[in-house]
Amino acid sequence: DCGAQAIVVPKVNTKEEAENVVEGGRFQPLGKRGMYTSRQGHGVDDFFAKANAEVLLIVLIEDILAVENLDEILTVGGIDVFFVAPADLAASMGYIRDLKNPKVMKTIDDAHARIHAAGRTSGFMTVNDGVAQYAAKGVRCFLAPVRPWVAAGAAEYMKLAEKGKA
Repeated sequence: DCGAQAIVVPKVNTKEEAENVVEGGRFQPLGKRGMYTSRQGHGVDDFFAKANAEVLLIVLIEDILAVENLDEILTVGGIDVFFVAPADLAASMGYIRDLKNPKVMKTIDDAHARIHAAGRTSGFMTVNDGVAQYAAKGVRCFLAPVRPWVAAGAAEYMKLAEKGKA
């Protein structure tokens, strides 16, 4: 209520849970989010229409149950991104830390295809070597794990430092 404009909700496994996300994440008349506007609402004509247009609601599809219910979840309006979370999804399928398992990869690809077929936006976490592949499949919201970027940058930095010693 104090002005959060991006809300990410984990474990959205059913249509009813998705409807609850919209109810709590959008302002009237689209939802029932609290009416306290913080400083963002002062002096803004029709603040709630503006706020609803600017808020970003992301639900995490991180359980095989969510994939099984995905077609119903996708009928809920007011959600901006359906983010397929690979590690949690794999674990819920019994493939802990086995993201490259063919069944997991097929499930992830199928989920993205269903999201796009419904005219909705999908999200995914991937490192540099996977971003072009998933962008080509239609993914438009990406999360990049920081650790690989930091490691690559540190390795390049050390390489340049070693080069300077020669």
